[in-house]
Parts: sequence; C-alpha cells; structure tokens
Amino acid sequence: MVRMKTCISNEVPEHPCVSPVSNQVFERRLIEKYIAENGTDPVNGQPLSEEQLIDIKVSHPIRPKPPSSTSIPAILKALQDEWDAVMLHSFTLRQQLQTTRQELSHALYQHDAACRVIARLTKEVTAAREALATLKPQAGLAVPQAVPASQPMTVGAGESMEVGEQVGMTPDIIQKRGKTVPEELVRAEDLSKYRQVASHAGLHSASIPGILALDLCPSDTSKVLTGGADKNVVVFDKNAEHIIATLKGHTRKSPVCLFMFQTVVFSASPDSTIRIWSVPNSSCIQVVRAHEGPVTGLSLHATGDYLLSASEDQYWAFSDIQTGRILTKVADESSACALTCAQFHPDGLIFGTGTVDSQIKDLGSLKERTNVANFPGHSGPITSIAFSENGYYLATSADDSSVKLWDLRKLKNFKTIQLDDNYEVKSLVFDQSGTYLAVAGSDIRIYVCKQWSEVLNFTEHSGITTGVAFGQHAQFLTSSGMDRSLKFYSL
Repeated sequence: MVRMKTCISNEVPEHPCVSPVSNQVFERRLIEKYIAENGTDPVNGQPLSEEQLIDIKVSHPIRPKPPSSTSIPAILKALQDEWDAVMLHSFTLRQQLQTTRQELSHALYQHDAACRVIARLTKEVTAAREALATLKPQAGLAVPQAVPASQPMTVGAGESMEVGEQVGMTPDIIQKRGKTVPEELVRAEDLSKYRQVASHAGLHSASIPGILALDLCPSDTSKVLTGGADKNVVVFDKNAEHIIATLKGHTRKSPVCLFMFQTVVFSASPDSTIRIWSVPNSSCIQVVRAHEGPVTGLSLHATGDYLLSASEDQYWAFSDIQTGRILTKVADESSACALTCAQFHPDGLIFGTGTVDSQIKDLGSLKERTNVANFPGHSGPITSIAFSENGYYLATSADDSSVKLWDLRKLKNFKTIQLDDNYEVKSLVFDQSGTYLAVAGSDIRIYVCKQWSEVLNFTEHSGITTGVAFGQHAQFLTSSGMDRSLKFYSL
C-alpha cells in the first residue's frame, strides 16, 4: 500500500483528496476548513471549491462508532481537532514568512541600487562644481595675463562701486555643499598614525628665515604655495619635490598668500599691495591697491570671481579679480580698530573679520554691508578665523591661548579648547569635508569635529608653526614654520 502524506499536516490522511488546481494531496477535513475560510487553494492561492476536490480511494479499517463526549476517545477526537487547527495556522504562517522574505529581499536590492545611484550622482555634481569654479575665473583672467611682467597693471582704490546681485552661490549648491563626507576621507584612527615623511628647507632665503603663509591649490593639492619673510612667494610641487615658480615683486615680507588654481595665485604684503601672479610666467599680472596699510587677510569668494582683503588701515575691501576693480571698501566706524584677518563663509553670502581688540564680526549681505553678529569672548588680537565647509561652525583664535567654536545657527559659543599657557595660535583650518580641524602655532594639533577630541600632535618644527593645510580627503598634511621648513605628514 502506498503511504501518502498531506501537504498541510504532513501526516498520513484518513480521507485523502486531490486538488485539481495544484495537484496536491490534502486531508479532506483540513482542506474543507481552509476552503471555508479562504476559498482558495493553500498552495498557489487560486480559487478552489469543495466540489472540485477529488477523493482518493484507499483501503481503511472499519472506523469505530463515534465516541461519547465523556470518554477517552472523545478527548482524543478533541485533541485531533485542535491539532488540525494548529496545522492550518502553522501552514498559513509558513506562507506569510516566505512572502515576507521575498518582499524584504526585493526592498534591500532596491535600497542598494538607490544608494549606488546617489553616490554616483554626488561625485558627478562635485566634479562639475569644481570644474566650473576652476574654469570660470580662469576665463576672466585670460586678458590680464597678456600684460608684460615689467609693466603690471595698477588699480587704485577710486570710488566704491555697487556689488552686483549675483554674488552668492545658488541655493541648491548651498544646500548640498559640505553635507556628504567622502568615502575616500581618511579615518580618525588612520590619521592618528601620521608621521613626518618629508621636510624641505630650501624654498626661501636662509639669510631672512621664515615661512609666513601657506596654502594648497584647491584642484590639485600637491601644488603648495608659501609666502616668506624674504618677500618672495614660492610655488612648490609636492610629488616632484621641486620649485615650480619663485614670484618676486613685494617690497616687504609676504604674510598672506592664496592659491586660486594651478596657474594663478594671490599674495598680500605689509607693502599695502595685493598681487595677482601668473605661475607659468613667474610674473605679476596685476597689482591691486585697495589699502593704505599692511594687508593682513585674503579670502577668495566661492564663485572664484571676487577677493576679500583686510588691512591694518581698518578697512576691508571687496574686489573683482577679473577686472581688478575695487567694488567696495568699508571701515567699521564704531570700533576703529585694525583688522587682523578675514574669511568668506562657504556659501559666499557673508564673511567674518577679526580685529586687534579681540572682536570678531560676522558681516551679512555684501550689498547692504551690515554687521550680522559679534562674537565676544577672546582677549587679545584675533589671530585666525575659519569657517567649516558645512557652514555651521566658526573656529576662532586669539593671543589668549584658546580656540573657540561657534554655532552660526544659534550665534553662540558651544566649545572652548583651552591650550597650554603661552601657546601661540597662528592658523586654523578645517579640511574640505569639515570633519577635522587643524590648529597651528606652538605645535600642530588635529581635532575631530563634533567630538572635538585631539587625535594628532606634531612638534617637528623648531620654531613657531605659521601655517597648516589638509591634502585632498586628508590623505596628507603639510605645515610651514619660522624654521624655514615646509613639512609633509602621512602614513
């Protein structure tokens, strides 16, 4: 005799029957209960009625008479009915579990595909924005580059001009800027293992030692720009380890310099001038005379079209680098203090300045020239200010051996990093993702943003460290100092 097991209970049936819809064998009483509740075949879900069931003829022993409700057989019958109900419920749960697994697998595949598309589009948008920022100002400076090196174009202060409407970045760029941490960004545990890998001491004159300013090319961070006490500005190639250009023209030391892109750089000096240089020709293509005192700060607008400068003559100036014209020049009559530094906010709509009387001012609309907020709390001249790339944080330092972090959304100081007594802070800089903050001065210290915990400390410079900068994705660090050396750090 062939022994069959039902699809639902997995037991030998007493009254077997076949469903013509799925060709499966069922216990008749179980399948009838299922049809009464659902009206479908339990295997494939197609419509099924009791009339469609086909009985299977098998030999059975004569069944005993129905037991009474008080006998042991009655109890066994009740247990059998309960078992049937449990089997039906268990079968339904198995079907639902299988369906849920399939739906979850499909949802996970969709999520993974969406994440990949978002990552690809983010990279494409970032690359396009960088290319636009590089090509737009380069096109504007194509004409001035034709001016001979011996006859640089000189632009006077003249009349203040109105700032155009299209100064800031577009809202969609502001919204996306600095929100995503790149996958290639070096992790904090790897950053803590960085060591000095190279040191170059021959960039500037040995008779007048000291590198006063440092910056990296935004589009190629292997290109390094330094300003020295010997009045020269030097462009250095990190990978090839040689000097690309030595730019001479300032009559006094160069404490401020700024990289625009690989072919154009800016520098400022206590000789009150701002010079725009052509790197391939090693020549000055423009001289902007926006100030009557030493220039102490330079910052490039996010669009690459405008230059912000600050000076000890108490004025900040806003210049169009494509034409060399000074669009506006303003002094704060309420304080009448010399300015020590200036920095644009990443969105390009506001900027901050520091003064010798420990004041930090956040300027609002460039067109209205309004002061949005002051950030009190430091004592002594402000030495450096830096905006995080996400636009939320402002880091400031002064001669009081402290670094203060400000939340620009609430305009309040939420963290103060108190350094050692007599610690000199010369430079503050965030990496391009806003994940790390570097402090340069008596030594070099790297902090992880949000936790604001120190992960790295360098004391390789024998003198004061004047500048520090992050390579792309923080894959290396570079620093300059009064010991005339340019140093690089990585794994």
